[in-house]
Amino acid sequence: MPTSAEEKFRIEYLKTVGICNNGFSGRGFSNPVDIAINPDNRIFILNRCDPTRRTAIRIGICNIEEDYLGEFGYGYGDGDGQFVQPTCMAFDKQDFLHVTDEHNNRVSVFDSSGKYVSKWGIPGTGEGKINNPAGIAFDSQNFGYVVNQLENRIQKFTSTGEFVMGWGEEGSGTGQFNRPWGITTDENNNVYVADWRNDRVQKFSSEGLFLKSFGDTGESEGKFQRPSDVAVDKNGNIYVSDWGNERVQIITSTGDFHTTLLGSATPSKWANDFFESNQDELVERNKSNLKPNLPPHLNSPYHTSSQTESYFWGPIAVSLDSQERLYVVESNRHRFQVYSKV
Repeated sequence: MPTSAEEKFRIEYLKTVGICNNGFSGRGFSNPVDIAINPDNRIFILNRCDPTRRTAIRIGICNIEEDYLGEFGYGYGDGDGQFVQPTCMAFDKQDFLHVTDEHNNRVSVFDSSGKYVSKWGIPGTGEGKINNPAGIAFDSQNFGYVVNQLENRIQKFTSTGEFVMGWGEEGSGTGQFNRPWGITTDENNNVYVADWRNDRVQKFSSEGLFLKSFGDTGESEGKFQRPSDVAVDKNGNIYVSDWGNERVQIITSTGDFHTTLLGSATPSKWANDFFESNQDELVERNKSNLKPNLPPHLNSPYHTSSQTESYFWGPIAVSLDSQERLYVVESNRHRFQVYSKV
């Protein structure tokens, strides 16, 4: 059974950070796909950008107060520090940021100021090789776990890229995967994988031993449609970006459903700054119906979220900071929402 602490906690909306940036630099986000928070609570956002502005791929840095602290990126390409299809990122225990690139089939490493440090990974198939990497996470011993999405395999490396072990194969059975994506670790170094096409989250030991599976296909409570990422708090509560259902679900460590979040966004400080300088846009916004009643044939999670500004639309990544605030990245609305556990 869940502990009393798990039974009693609730989630409160705190704020939204973000605004669409159609340019090539500066404050705002462009199709963000992941978020990482380092020990000093600076927030790093991975902007994948659309294909027409791929040279603008970059990592932006801000804080919870919405100060934009800078950005870094070394251009579009396969050179040192460059990206083609950056996918996920995570800080190791020495405060180095590791970024996967599913096209370049490697992991690029930066220090917390954004300076390029190194890269690791051997492209290819088979043991120790990297093939379309997605999620990455580090445990307390600084081992890194990388999702090889096309090989339906999890691989364990040292923080410098030396292969340790791996597990998984294609399928829907215990310990098998079908296009896995996000990954995280908990306080006990257990590994959680968002098994995207199998519509579930699987939990393993740090040595790849299957421990538990959470969820299956559906739209009701505790079920998933293409979960893309997962985060776990210190009490073992599990936060899942239920991407296909346009929501975040929280389940307890024992697998009991706890809460669904649909999104509660309000304009960010950056958005309000924009409206203050563009009063005509504010007038049009105030005329708009931002939460319309949709006809039955447009009542899917996708249509509802796409037409309701406060809701998540494309909730692709979740993360927790040192205070266990929850961050939810919305790729389609170029922002993230922040929640607090109370």
